[in-house]
Amino acid sequence: MKRSRKVRILATLGPASSDEATIRKLFEAGADVFRINMSHADHDLMRSLVGRIRAVERAVERPIGILADLQGPKLRVGTFKDKSAALKPGQTFTLDDRDEPGDATRVHLPHPEILKSVKPGERLLIDDGKLQLEAVKSNGKAIECVVVAGTKISDRKGVALPDTELPVGALTDKDRRDLDAVLQTGVDWIGLSFIQRPEDLAEVRKVARNRAALMSKIEKPQAVARLSEIIELSDGLMVARGDLGVEMPLEAVPGLQKQITRAARRAGKPVVVATQMLESMITAPAPTRAEVSDVATAVFEGADAIMLSAESAAGQYPVEAVTTMNAIAEQVERDPTYAGIVYAQRTEPEATGADAISLAARQIAETLNLSAIICYTASGTTGLRAARERPQVPIITLSPVVETARRLSLVWGTHCVVTPDAADLDDMVDRACRIAFAEGFARPGDRVIITAGVPLRTPGATNLLRIAYIGSDGLSGI
Repeated sequence: MKRSRKVRILATLGPASSDEATIRKLFEAGADVFRINMSHADHDLMRSLVGRIRAVERAVERPIGILADLQGPKLRVGTFKDKSAALKPGQTFTLDDRDEPGDATRVHLPHPEILKSVKPGERLLIDDGKLQLEAVKSNGKAIECVVVAGTKISDRKGVALPDTELPVGALTDKDRRDLDAVLQTGVDWIGLSFIQRPEDLAEVRKVARNRAALMSKIEKPQAVARLSEIIELSDGLMVARGDLGVEMPLEAVPGLQKQITRAARRAGKPVVVATQMLESMITAPAPTRAEVSDVATAVFEGADAIMLSAESAAGQYPVEAVTTMNAIAEQVERDPTYAGIVYAQRTEPEATGADAISLAARQIAETLNLSAIICYTASGTTGLRAARERPQVPIITLSPVVETARRLSLVWGTHCVVTPDAADLDDMVDRACRIAFAEGFARPGDRVIITAGVPLRTPGATNLLRIAYIGSDGLSGI
């Protein structure tokens, strides 16, 4: 099965979509990668979901990627005597280390790292910003605040700290247990929540040991401030607009989405745009016009993937949500302005032979109106370079490594095929032509361009371009 669009679709699994039959329907509707949210999945459920996805993968004979999204540090206030308390703007309210039920004057904050880090003048946002506090005094054991906006606080509401960098890593004890479990199942991507600094990736990288690619979720101002460093150490990025919109002004999020997307594209790292893309389809069979425009904006921007969260995980119309997202993406990519917008955002290649080959492949393919660019890749790097060029023609990535093909299923424009290594150059060309023909990308008489590394099976040695004709039997012609 080949897609008629280049942007990928990432669908979250949950109560509405956890059985194998529904997962297959989601794939057939357009989902390329599936997300397992470890905030809501225990290890047994996670293993079951991975098994069902792999069963669908075998049935459809297409590599399918899996993203396991770690919860990250969830910061919450304690409980109240009456489960909630009414507040007034301008009043004083204290968060402290006393493990006692709260009232209208104070509440327990079971996070000593926050009590020690928040400084006067810094903001604390409770319950997704519905209650806004500003620190007035802090002594390491209590933070005295003034209520800036909001009138209510209740049990275990989340705390966001847009102005404070916490001296703790992005991994909690739960995340470490979850990370060990998901790596054992062979997931392809690990989503890292609440990244603040590039050092937050070091511990995960050490544990993962390249068994899975790392996707940094950009959802904190501290991560935005050090974006270039985080990109360098990440394998991919996610614009996590939910928490980003809590910790930063809502009006700043669209511009940040563009900045993050373009920075990732310049670096040749896949980027996912996530959160509330078709939110109304949780309960409605059709999206709003604004949501359609939101999805279209991400596609026009050249994002590698667009993501569904609750829409596919817990909504009433999970398959319809994927179908709708697929239809929007296909329509955008057919729009006469699409190619020009994507072309205008291209960046100069790095001064390497492999980047020069990828640039030349795109230019030749578009100049000669070739049917496809075919990349041999073991690690996936060649496929990423080809995708960074955002060519108008399809990209077929051929790899002997199934894990590579699964990871590349998240990457813009790539059609991944698992195939044994070529024996020699002639076999390489014949195999590429035969697969392009069999997968429906080329017909007899068409031409394709092939990139590879010589000597064969040499990682990172992309140095060959070859134009080949598709013969009547699907093999290379003269």
